[in-house]
Amino acid sequence: MARGYNRIILMGNLARDPEIRYTASKQAVARLTVAVGRSWRDHDDNLQERTDFIPVVVWGNQAENCEKYLHKGRPVLVEGRLQVRSYETKVGERRWITEVVAQSVIFLSGGPRDSQDYKAFTEPVSTIGSLRDEFPDEFPTDISEMEDEGEEADIPF
Repeated sequence: MARGYNRIILMGNLARDPEIRYTASKQAVARLTVAVGRSWRDHDDNLQERTDFIPVVVWGNQAENCEKYLHKGRPVLVEGRLQVRSYETKVGERRWITEVVAQSVIFLSGGPRDSQDYKAFTEPVSTIGSLRDEFPDEFPTDISEMEDEGEEADIPF
């Protein structure tokens, strides 16, 4: 079988609060619904708008963080893969589900900024020093320090 590429990137707002459950092996799984809006002009040049509600599944610690820090209306960026699966209902009907299995969920804005949990979640690690402090000759503070005898600097990005 040929190897494929399955990558989804969504940016939208949560349509409802995350729902978290735990598997028999105590692994967290959260279900999110991301509302993604789009607009276009029809053949009569009228603006049309539509919102798609996309189901997302998040596993493990990331699922617990989603439950803790996300709420309805919060903007998120989700990266993951598309999954199609089926199951059988109690009355024997076959049902199909298409969903995004998240590899990462990025919280874009908002949230409980006063809470202690949020501060601990977002504080930078203070033990990592600056490379400029360790190697002052290697990392100039000003772009003009990078220029050699009138030539343009080679900026590494």
